[in-house]
Amino acid sequence: MNAPVVPIKLGRKDFVSDQDVRWCPGCGDYAILAQVQKVMPELNIARENIAFVSGIGCSSRFPYYMNTYGFHTIHGRAPAIATGLKMARPELQVWVVTGDGDGLSIGGNHLIHCLRRNVDLKIMLFNNRIYGLTKGQYSPTSEIGKKTKSTPNGSIDHPFTPISVALGADATFVARTIDTETHHMQVILKRAAEHKGAAFMEIYQNCNVFNDGAFEFVTDKETKADSQLLLEHGKPMLYGKERKKGIRLKPGTFTPEVVIVGENGITEADVLVHDEHEASGALAFLLSRLAPPVFPTALGILRAIDRPSYEALATAQEAEIVAKKGVGDLKKLLESGETWRIS
Repeated sequence: MNAPVVPIKLGRKDFVSDQDVRWCPGCGDYAILAQVQKVMPELNIARENIAFVSGIGCSSRFPYYMNTYGFHTIHGRAPAIATGLKMARPELQVWVVTGDGDGLSIGGNHLIHCLRRNVDLKIMLFNNRIYGLTKGQYSPTSEIGKKTKSTPNGSIDHPFTPISVALGADATFVARTIDTETHHMQVILKRAAEHKGAAFMEIYQNCNVFNDGAFEFVTDKETKADSQLLLEHGKPMLYGKERKKGIRLKPGTFTPEVVIVGENGITEADVLVHDEHEASGALAFLLSRLAPPVFPTALGILRAIDRPSYEALATAQEAEIVAKKGVGDLKKLLESGETWRIS
């Protein structure tokens, strides 16, 4: 009798490839790569059952640096190609790596339909609010007035908020984290990996060459306690150094406001309690719109709900049809209906 196969315990180094990492020194991508490589062993998934799919951009070099299967695809099409892979091999865990340009400009249509279909993909969107690979043009997330090589007089485009786009597509898992908050990022990555369905993660990522300090409003050590709203399911939305600031709805409205617990009769009971499972997505969307200077930036899991994944529904539908009509004959199908011969 053969001895039982004992799974090999993997570590971070097992997910590090033999390729030299070629991002600019100081790029936030290094931190993201390190956290992904740390989290992978904790998922207890064999490397041959993991695939990373990317499009075009600085972030899209990611598959080269992971010692798993990977596919560096074409501009904006990573969600479409990853969908095909997941449909053909549903047992694989498939990750998509994209950026604010790749995923929200030329790839925007692929992204929103992947999310609305709820394909079981783990999508990391690195948002640095700039086109880094092509040397500093404005992107779909660049703020109004941003001066770049392609907007010398300042951008007049209204920017996307990536998590709002994901929620608008009715994504079942939506989260936001930051390259500098490494432990927080690990928590988000693990939760996304466990989610059954499309998991969308926006990661604030600093491009220190072409857009350095784009997220200082939320990363500065002196002020981040007052600028970060760390979401925890079932807990009140409190923040600040003394955790006295809170978010509540103005009485009789669905308009948020900042309040101070202990002032003007405000108690902790007046503060909104986070519910990542709220079905309509209205609370998550409200949180996605909070922005400085009036509000803190929401970080964490905004939404996590259950809905059958696309590939699970497709597999069940196929099995039902086969049960009714049999396996089928491709040759017979191709030769059925109106056919003709050319002599």
